[in-house]
Amino acid sequence: MSRIALLLLGSFLMTSLAHADPGQPNFMPALWGDGEVWGTKGTTTLPAPGTNNVQSFDALYVVTNSNNPEGQLPVSEAAPGNPAYNGGRWFTHTVEWTGPGFMYHGIVPVLTSDEDIDYHEAMGHLVITPGSFPDGPPVYFQCPLLPVK
Repeated sequence: MSRIALLLLGSFLMTSLAHADPGQPNFMPALWGDGEVWGTKGTTTLPAPGTNNVQSFDALYVVTNSNNPEGQLPVSEAAPGNPAYNGGRWFTHTVEWTGPGFMYHGIVPVLTSDEDIDYHEAMGHLVITPGSFPDGPPVYFQCPLLPVK
């Protein structure tokens, strides 16, 4: 992904995830969770958790270099209805396709679930780095998921 495209992605994520009006729900697709698209409602940046409550956050995977960006939204570790869903408390992870991943797929698939992320990471197709990228969403934040209407 070019530097300009990466900056636009970061700007989009900051607008749609990090700076949404807390009182205004957005029922438009904002991220993938458990194979479904979800909207969101506002956010609050949160401090880093202590070692005793890190499990109260779900990973939010943000793909930064897809050659198939149409439809590639951030991917949540869990979504509403999944017993592992933590109510919308997120720990951002930066995801990048590797050279072998591009070679294997040509045009990479759109990732839509934690299972997709795990599968491609195990294949060596993805590198996942805990934390955000410059101009990306906060590392830790709160943002509940809403059904897309």
